[in-house]
Amino acid sequence: MLAIRNLCKSYGGVRPRKVLCDIALDLARGEYISITGESGVGKSTLLNLIAGLEVPDTGTVELDGASVTALDDTGRTLLRRDRIGFVFQAFHLLPHLTVAQNVALPLSLAGTARQQVAARIGDLLPAVGLADAADSYPRELSGGEMQRAAIARALVHQPQLLLADEPTGNLDPETARSILVLLREQVKRGGGAGILVTHSAAAAATADRVLVLTSDGLRPRT
Repeated sequence: MLAIRNLCKSYGGVRPRKVLCDIALDLARGEYISITGESGVGKSTLLNLIAGLEVPDTGTVELDGASVTALDDTGRTLLRRDRIGFVFQAFHLLPHLTVAQNVALPLSLAGTARQQVAARIGDLLPAVGLADAADSYPRELSGGEMQRAAIARALVHQPQLLLADEPTGNLDPETARSILVLLREQVKRGGGAGILVTHSAAAAATADRVLVLTSDGLRPRT
């Protein structure tokens, strides 16, 4: 379903700093993997490249045979809206929208019928422990609550590909466990695929396989 070939990314002008080079990955439908690695090695950058938030120097990203890297800005935006769910470390909740409105955003942008939006919100907010926070604004939430709202937003449109960047970093152990179960269940139930980036060994262990990102590339954990 997801095919990455020879992906490289550098930053800087005169003396560019190489972050990723020659990354290759195949992800099958229904598969849920985790990627670990030291801080600064490029895990978040890899997710951004997969989602089309950044453009690689070289290499390709294909989702169901369609080239993500060949799309223009509009095409990549529509791809994320319709087919990708992204849990950001920084949450990226819109401050002027309530929790329910933030979570509903992917469906609202896609023109989903109001009744369907309400039904999906009614399922997801209790699942992430935010049933009583639907009308709250991000400024009224704790870090953990904002993270759970961001997770619900990433799942609400039942994405073909879920990308989760440290989704349990602000959660207590018990809540983290329930969220990890939810992420895995949503990927498996929807027949999509998922990539979990994490520093947590416990979180990584919930995946079908664990890969380690180093300066030498992406390798299976031994």
